[in-house]
Amino acid sequence: MTKLERNQIDFSTFMLYRLAEHWGKSVPDTYRILDKANAIDGYLVPCYDMLHTLGSEYLVNDLTDYVREQGICI
Repeated sequence: MTKLERNQIDFSTFMLYRLAEHWGKSVPDTYRILDKANAIDGYLVPCYDMLHTLGSEYLVNDLTDYVREQGICI
C-alpha cells in the first residue's frame, strides 16, 4: 500500500466518523449510505487531493449535499 492510498483510507475513515456524528447515525449505517451513493469510491478517494485540504465542517455539508443529490435520504 502506498502512502497516498493509506492517506485516502485515513481520510475516508475520518469523514465516515464525522458524518455519522453529524447525521446522528451509527458508523455502519453511515457507511451503507455513503456506499449506496458511491461517495467513497466515486467522490472521496478520487478527489482526495483537493478535499483533504478543506475543513471538516465544509466537507460534512458537501458530502451531505452529495448524498442527497444522489437521491438518498439521510
